[in-house]
Amino acid sequence: MKYLIITAISIVTTVAFAKVDLVTLPNRESTQLTIYNSADLTLVRDNRNLTIKQGKNELQFSWVNTLIDPTSIDLLPKANGKDIDVFDLTYPANTRNLGYWTINSQVQGKNPFEISYLTSGLSWNAFYLGTLSPDEQSMNLDAYVKVANNSGEDYDNAQVRLIVGKVNTIDSIVALANRQFPYGSPIQRPYEMYDMEEEAKDKMPAKRNMRMAFAVAEAAPMDQSIRKKEIKKEGLSEYFLYTIEGTESIPNTWAKRLPSFDVQNVPVDNLYKHDERKFGRAVSRFLYFKNDEEHKLGETPIPGGEIQVFGNTKDNQLTYAGRSNFKYIPIKQEVELALGRVEDVTVKATKMKETNHDFMFDPRNSGRIVGWDLTENWEVEIKNMREIPVKLEITRDFSTQYWSIINKGQFGKYIKDDMNTVKYKIDVPANSEMKFEYILTKYNGRRAVVKK
Repeated sequence: MKYLIITAISIVTTVAFAKVDLVTLPNRESTQLTIYNSADLTLVRDNRNLTIKQGKNELQFSWVNTLIDPTSIDLLPKANGKDIDVFDLTYPANTRNLGYWTINSQVQGKNPFEISYLTSGLSWNAFYLGTLSPDEQSMNLDAYVKVANNSGEDYDNAQVRLIVGKVNTIDSIVALANRQFPYGSPIQRPYEMYDMEEEAKDKMPAKRNMRMAFAVAEAAPMDQSIRKKEIKKEGLSEYFLYTIEGTESIPNTWAKRLPSFDVQNVPVDNLYKHDERKFGRAVSRFLYFKNDEEHKLGETPIPGGEIQVFGNTKDNQLTYAGRSNFKYIPIKQEVELALGRVEDVTVKATKMKETNHDFMFDPRNSGRIVGWDLTENWEVEIKNMREIPVKLEITRDFSTQYWSIINKGQFGKYIKDDMNTVKYKIDVPANSEMKFEYILTKYNGRRAVVKK
């Protein structure tokens, strides 16, 4: 351990209490890190075999240069619990980063203890690599998690568990770790096992979620088996727990990439969209898949993160298709990946003609114009310069709900999306050009009332 210092001081219970034995801190037997991705919060469970003597023992705990929350530190004997009493952690006056436990033991020798606490500075995020098949009908999906350690403490051979789910904290762990003195505002141990009966009585969602979150963190025992790296997933309450098998060493200031899962040939849908209101005049590309069995997924929710997508040509040359960020994907939910603008599929809409006609006049007001029709003739040119066919969706906004339209040419499937918007869904062959026209008539003034 680089910064944490634990010293066992065994006071011999004789007439003279002046003799003090200092015991060298043993190495960790095991460590477990439970890292949340919705808050700067990690639960650390550190197991060590401490040498104690019969009678009164004092245990000094220092957390200098770390981001540990001193109000969360706890010590628990893992064996001989009936014969070992651990009194409250006390903080010497006018000191920082230092506390003492008083232990009264009826046994002596080595005994396993668990030291647990909350810390800040450990974080994780998910990211993904997608490789499309040459026909872009499927994608190989490789998932990773990156765990970063800026907590001030080295963690060697630690079991790493990652939690998806929002946790509400009343105090900032960083603020608690950095305040001048650790004492003065002790709080109840926040990671007590979740009590369903108490939840029914509790009308404070933040407090309830806090208890539930730490219940999830402590719900499973440590697994020290070392096998091929795999991430186990399990749902607990409103949270989801990802356990990385084996152990990992994550020194302070380091980050480590760990594999999560890989799924081959996930069916995907590609859609190219042209919507000048949202994307300007360029065409934007979108990729869709669903977190379900049909798409070879659906066993667990997928943590939100960034995905980079690559195309794969017939001669196995990779091309960059785009990148996108997405939120947490529950089971059976579809995800839309916005991969950005493209240049090899284009849409050009040109207004060819505009005519005002069918005027209405108000004879009671000097013949003032009170209604008229505006007809616009539009031509839409489409080019697909790709080696494969594409699905294209063109959205046109008319900025009024009083209109009628006549479509001509290769306009595909015409859909009235809402009162003032239409969509054209067109299958465009590879290396092709297409064209269609529409004649739009807008009804203005009292003509709008007539034609509504």
